Amino acid sequence: MRRIGGPGVTPAENAELALLLEVSSTPKPGNVDRNRDLDDLRFEHFLAGAVGSSEGLRMAADGAPVGAAFERAVEGMSRQGGGNTQFGCLLLLVPLVRAAAENGDLTPETATSVVESTTVADAAAFYRSFEHVDVAVDDPPHDAPELDVRRGSDAVPALESRGLTLYDVMELSAGRDGNAREWTGGFRRTFAAADAICDDDGPVPDRAARAFLDLLVEEPDTLVATRHGEEVAAAVSGWAADARGDEAATERLAEALVAEGVNPGTTADITAAALFVALERGLRV
Repeated sequence: MRRIGGPGVTPAENAELALLLEVSSTPKPGNVDRNRDLDDLRFEHFLAGAVGSSEGLRMAADGAPVGAAFERAVEGMSRQGGGNTQFGCLLLLVPLVRAAAENGDLTPETATSVVESTTVADAAAFYRSFEHVDVAVDDPPHDAPELDVRRGSDAVPALESRGLTLYDVMELSAGRDGNAREWTGGFRRTFAAADAICDDDGPVPDRAARAFLDLLVEEPDTLVATRHGEEVAAAVSGWAADARGDEAATERLAEALVAEGVNPGTTADITAAALFVALERGLRV
């Protein structure tokens, strides 16, 4: 019988498994995990979202354009009753799946090659994906209100007139969005966290929870900064540093952030992407 994870499993299967492992890991302060839900977003919604995204992930593995595969993954993810569960995860996973399937050797260089080759059509599909779910985003640049992603397909003519590719769109957002920085920075944090997961031991969800906390300590979460301000995001990283290595303290922080509605979602996105890279590099479940 084939084991799940690692060699012999398709990149699309590893990506779906990464989504499931990410939400199963606990404690991940402020995020849905197997032990805690948010008021309107539950563990089961994430399980359904992961399964729903599978067709888009398969499209990426089969060589479909990144934008089209991403939009399809988001559309499938959105069919569960909770709303947006894994938009940011999929933004990272889709180009990584494409890189893994095309090259057989997933590296920062092969991932960068994929994102740098995206087109204006990919950018248009990315914008259309915002019509499937509500996504917390920062305001657009002051000199380009027509590029607000919340406009969805209404913004496509502006993209086309400016000739902006999806990589260009990510460059515009990289200063304030952690996922965009992954796209434009060689997926630096993703690959570093994948190395940490591979070098760790014990059950994979436990490794993922530790990697999540390390990422949160290392850099303030940009989703928290968007929703609550940079001071709160920095404070959350400090609290995570104080709790790291103390399971009881980490559990208390998880409960406190959930109670306050503070959700380090970008950190969870990078954790999911790191799990995928680790699985592609041979991590077994």
